[in-house]
Amino acid sequence: MKLGFGIYRHQIRDDQLRFARQCGATHVVVHLVDYFNQGRANQRTDQPLGDLHGWGVAGDPDKLWPVDELAGIKKQIESHGLFWEAVENFDPAHWYDVLLDGPKKAQQLENCRTIVRRLGEVGIPVMGYNFSLAGVAGRVKGPFARGGAEAVGMDGPVDDPIPAGMVWNMWYDTSGRPGTMPATTSEQLWQRCHDFLNTVLPAAEQAGVKLAAHPDDPPLPTVRGQPRLVYQPQLYDKLIGLNPSPANCLEFCCGTIAEMGDGDLYDTIDRHSRNNRIAYVHLRNVHGKVPKYRETFIDDGDIDVGRVLRILQRNGFEGVIIPDHSPAMTCAAPWHAGMAFAMGYLKAKLEEVRK
Repeated sequence: MKLGFGIYRHQIRDDQLRFARQCGATHVVVHLVDYFNQGRANQRTDQPLGDLHGWGVAGDPDKLWPVDELAGIKKQIESHGLFWEAVENFDPAHWYDVLLDGPKKAQQLENCRTIVRRLGEVGIPVMGYNFSLAGVAGRVKGPFARGGAEAVGMDGPVDDPIPAGMVWNMWYDTSGRPGTMPATTSEQLWQRCHDFLNTVLPAAEQAGVKLAAHPDDPPLPTVRGQPRLVYQPQLYDKLIGLNPSPANCLEFCCGTIAEMGDGDLYDTIDRHSRNNRIAYVHLRNVHGKVPKYRETFIDDGDIDVGRVLRILQRNGFEGVIIPDHSPAMTCAAPWHAGMAFAMGYLKAKLEEVRK
């Protein structure tokens, strides 16, 4: 097991990479999507949150991440003694009609194939994704964590309709056209994901890249009136069953699995790590289950972090573990302090289970 660190687009800087290495990270997971772009209620000082207006505006639909840009970022990362393990999430601008089954679907499936080929060319082994219409939406922020630290949670279902031009909680069309996203059935969403996997996995295999699926966060059957794909642990099995490719893997988010109404986190991570289906792990802590839960400090929630790590160690998991979120601490650098606490705790626990 390797200790990693998540880097947002605006954090691809030398000082941030030094911070990650100082915290003990050997690997990084990079978000190339700028979730905060023109967001009206989304601060770059923490994880993206937003409101019903979404996170922000998606990127350039005609500019896939070029090889020279990826290679430049990789060189910068490696100059700090770090390895670039994964890109987390496709830009909605590059695949919105894959999610929506729209007229540009074929072109945008080819976009996804091109992106994973470029990752393979540069030597980035994992492409994380979240096959979702609403995306990460409906959460709230408040002094929920120990000592009144600011953290994220959920206070109940959010089913306000998604405006036309928005998908995955970001705007791919800012023209202001009227209406809302057309209704989609669960069966239609699963078929779209099947099409995506069957088209993109062959390119991923050839490129030596794993596709890693994040479960739905928040894990409710519907969010903003649209169905969710993986909102119970057993739906991860259904996703793996869509295509037997060894590149069909999971971005295993312990916090999201723990928030789910049914199932068992420990059985789920045991099964998928034994089957070598986990590409990398998000490990944070939470208290409660949907529709009402709170993110907590990593030592202070419902998840037995040591038990998770012992399962992974027993099953020979060799991938990367990152603390995906942390409460913000009361100091001059709230996000950095929270992440440093999470990294220190995880580093100590990893050393403990390796003995």
